[in-house]
Amino acid sequence: MTLPEPMPVVVLISGTGTNLQALIDAIAAGEVRARIAAVISNRPGAGGLERARRAGIPTHVLDHTGYPDRAAFDAALAAAIDRYQPGLVVLAGFMRILTPGFVEHYAGRMINIHPSLLPDFRGLNTHERALRAGVKEHGASVHFVNNELDGGPVIMQARVPVRSDDTPQTLAARVQQREHRLYPRVVGLLADGLLKLQGGEVWFDGTPLDAPLDLDAQASAED
Repeated sequence: MTLPEPMPVVVLISGTGTNLQALIDAIAAGEVRARIAAVISNRPGAGGLERARRAGIPTHVLDHTGYPDRAAFDAALAAAIDRYQPGLVVLAGFMRILTPGFVEHYAGRMINIHPSLLPDFRGLNTHERALRAGVKEHGASVHFVNNELDGGPVIMQARVPVRSDDTPQTLAARVQQREHRLYPRVVGLLADGLLKLQGGEVWFDGTPLDAPLDLDAQASAED
């Protein structure tokens, strides 16, 4: 039996690309049956571009400051992405608010990772806000992208306990470690056809989810 070709993925970045690196490493280790077809950044100096180049992945820079408005930039970005005919678009620290037309074009095949247990703490400064709120548990979420900021259907989450001596920096570091396991796991399940968005709901292995998958529980079930 011949296995299908790995799913082509385009990754969008704006910064250092640590989640991109986690995905590169997981694919190289055979843990994820996908192929990163290209990495695209809206910032010329993004550190993640060098990570991609070291891995032999094509890179493109579309500097958003060179476009007259958000719609013009998103049109150019979509044209660059579609050259690779990706099965999945992965936002990995891509710091842009996307236009409705762009989001609709990739509906059901664009995901984002957010450093909180959504729907809690959408937006920025999630670790500071979690500490101020006194929560006992924090984490990260991977969700399908829709037109609501950090509001798309949540696929899977990874949790970390909040310690009494945590600072925003220590909490962020532990959450980021979990992100580096969480994001490749979700990409792998999507690449294997086990996850999909249908009717506004996340379906896993043919069944709609009534709550997001949990990284640790899902990993244990596969062992």
